[in-house]
Amino acid sequence: MLTIGVDVGGTKIAAGVVDEEGRVLAHTRIDTDAENSEMIVGGIVQVITGLRQKHEVGAVGVVVPGMVAPSRDIVQFTPNIPWRNFPLAARLAEYVDLPTVIENDANAAGWAEFRFGRGRDVSHMVLMTLGTGVGGAIVVDGHLLRGAFGAAGEIGHLKMVPHGHYCGCGHEGCLERYASGQALTLAARHRAVTDPVGSARLMELAGEGKIRGPHVTLAAEEGDPVALEILEELGYWTGMASASLAAVLDPELIVIGGGVADSGHLFIDAVRDGFLDHLSARGYRQEARIELAQLGNDAGLVGAADLARV
Repeated sequence: MLTIGVDVGGTKIAAGVVDEEGRVLAHTRIDTDAENSEMIVGGIVQVITGLRQKHEVGAVGVVVPGMVAPSRDIVQFTPNIPWRNFPLAARLAEYVDLPTVIENDANAAGWAEFRFGRGRDVSHMVLMTLGTGVGGAIVVDGHLLRGAFGAAGEIGHLKMVPHGHYCGCGHEGCLERYASGQALTLAARHRAVTDPVGSARLMELAGEGKIRGPHVTLAAEEGDPVALEILEELGYWTGMASASLAAVLDPELIVIGGGVADSGHLFIDAVRDGFLDHLSARGYRQEARIELAQLGNDAGLVGAADLARV
């Protein structure tokens, strides 16, 4: 059965027709306004309707950047879209006569990696997505772990530093403040102020604008020592968090995805170092593999489409 996966972001909606092997047979994308709830609903309906004109599909999965009820029909909270206990599935049912399920975006990406990407050969897996913030997904014995209230997998809010950097969640010291794209950017800008000589290449790449994550990655690829140090520090924080997850969940595989992880080996080596340095009972237990995500930007919609079958 073919299904449609829809990935709702703050500024765009991406959707695709996906077969049972995880292949995207058709793809579409539209821009939208995160402040306009009705525009987003209309955009979701638009992409589904367009894809159905050329493909016979049996269900729809929609992923959103926020918390979803265990019933998979209500968006409980999204930080960047004005949805609070919003009955998204019911609203879509007014226009779309197909079974429709709602899922968290990181959960969907993790499920896609488990089914069709790095996790195809395991039963226990954790995904960490390092974008603007940090998201996560947990697969236990082949099942996606949603938790009692639908909020499992919020890895970005693991407490790493008592009384540490303030987080947008309202607390302090969360992993998100140390191992995200935003953390990478802030660290680089801080170094530009405290060490302008060492940060000369970063400032050169930024030009008249502010230093951004891609500038750090590019400078690191060139061998710039400050950029490498910043990237490695973020990787080490990620590895420390991975060791804590291993102590609780004991996964076979930890997959690292998101924009920060696009720096590849420059980043993943530091993640593995941080993981091994902080892994409990090291030497007396099997160690989880740590790998970069495989499916890229389509992971969310592929996972959404597949979860619509489950």
